[in-house]
Amino acid sequence: MKWKDWVHVTKLDPDKQLKPGDIDAIASSGTDALMLSGTLNVTKENLAALQKQVKAYNLPLVMEPAGPDAVLVQGIDYVFVPSVMNTTDVMWLVGKHRAWVQMHAGKIPWEMVIPEAYIVLNPDSSVGKVTKAVCDLNAAEVAAYTTVADRYFRFPVVYLEYSGTFGDPAVVKAASEAIDKSVLYYGGGINSAEKAAQMSKYADTIVVGNAVYDQGASVLKATVDAAR
Repeated sequence: MKWKDWVHVTKLDPDKQLKPGDIDAIASSGTDALMLSGTLNVTKENLAALQKQVKAYNLPLVMEPAGPDAVLVQGIDYVFVPSVMNTTDVMWLVGKHRAWVQMHAGKIPWEMVIPEAYIVLNPDSSVGKVTKAVCDLNAAEVAAYTTVADRYFRFPVVYLEYSGTFGDPAVVKAASEAIDKSVLYYGGGINSAEKAAQMSKYADTIVVGNAVYDQGASVLKATVDAAR
């Protein structure tokens, strides 16, 4: 399955611990891919440990780096690299990317790299604080950012990141109506079949992360079934 056809991705944080048996439940849930991603305390060591836990299950593995210092490529299928569209600090739009290229000149597997246009919408989230994102955006403003990302910058992915809280379906709908060619990802607060179904109406791909740690992996299967 090509990444553009995924409807459900499970995000696993290297800074958090999975309970015994969770990996089996995640792998058998029907999720299309696993994304190794976090904002705080992400290191090459904890990324490698998480990769070792999940690699035997033959699910597509996505690396979504928090910065240029901890990026796995060996044994990874795709590297989804975020640029935060609504940041007030250009470092998170292009600066970290320049640093990554400079640190690994000539060694980046560009065929694996998928650029993501992030629109961060939860001001209380770690990613919102770290990237200094302007999160109090209305539907029209989010739609405009989406259009800029899609039609001007031509990002293959536009990612609406509510990170830990359930977002406004009207905002996600507005973004979906502004999309031309990009794949629309939604992440944030999906911890039930009902919420998964609601956001899957508008987003091409939903991302479930915190629910796996807060409620256990059993909730994942319900979100997968709803997304399909």
